[in-house]
Amino acid sequence: MTVRALVRPPRLRPGARVAVVAPSGPLPAERLDAGLDILRGWGLDPVVAPHVLGRHPEFGYLAATDRDRARDLQDAWCDPTVSAVLCARGGYGVQRMVDLLDWDAIRAAGPKVFVGYSDITALHEAFAVRAGVATLHGPMVAALTFLKDPATQESLRATLLDPGTVRSVGSATARTLVPGRARGVTLGGCVSLLAADLGTPHARPSAAGGLLLIEDVGEEPYRLDRVLTQLLRSGWLDGVAGIALGSWEDCGPYDDVRRLMRDRLGGLGVPVVEELGFGHGPVNLTVPLGVPAVLEASDQAATLTVDVPPPT
Repeated sequence: MTVRALVRPPRLRPGARVAVVAPSGPLPAERLDAGLDILRGWGLDPVVAPHVLGRHPEFGYLAATDRDRARDLQDAWCDPTVSAVLCARGGYGVQRMVDLLDWDAIRAAGPKVFVGYSDITALHEAFAVRAGVATLHGPMVAALTFLKDPATQESLRATLLDPGTVRSVGSATARTLVPGRARGVTLGGCVSLLAADLGTPHARPSAAGGLLLIEDVGEEPYRLDRVLTQLLRSGWLDGVAGIALGSWEDCGPYDDVRRLMRDRLGGLGVPVVEELGFGHGPVNLTVPLGVPAVLEASDQAATLTVDVPPPT
């Protein structure tokens, strides 16, 4: 099955009501407040879901019980007054709650803007496969990068409110690892989460025809090797059109990571761009998932350019 373009949600307008949810781990209230202030400064009206500042009664790494986290997301998505659902942070927990969501109701509610990264990768995949909705791999409301980095903030703001201005994604660090040019539909996220999804009932069967965007954090090279090798051995990467690499924060010396990427991905015979500027690094540019795009990997350019604005 070839990766196909998904339904794009409407762009946000000034005054739009946006819900903030925590599908994964807990977060400090002061960071949430700072993120909400940024959203208000853009003319948006953020509303916080009931369990965003909650804690699971037994497992402190979860923001609340699985059912409560799922209910927050479900209610936000199905609320007709809400135009977007923004995640507060990642961590761990999406895989525990994703199958508790009513995907029939989510499809019936129609497309909305959905933003997150890291553990939220599992929700990006679920929205793609089970709802057919394009999403945004981008910073979360209480993430330190979003709170501190102006480029990260502006990338998300422009994507949400003025998407026609951010058709090309790239950074000064971006460069070609394997040369070439490829067209396909974007997909991806945190690579360890993509591997963890394999074998689950609603997993995407293949990345064939897609432009795969991957990054990760805190995984030593041998563990990244294991993840990438699993994706290769499973056949999930067969037919992928091209690959864009984001940040590999706390994954060991970058020269070691680069050698690993060349070793594991170079044999696919597709263009590969590195350091595109998305993920857990000091800059986290917003990248649309589920839209047709072109990946350029040459001495002159290392960019990802979408055919159409991510929200319409």
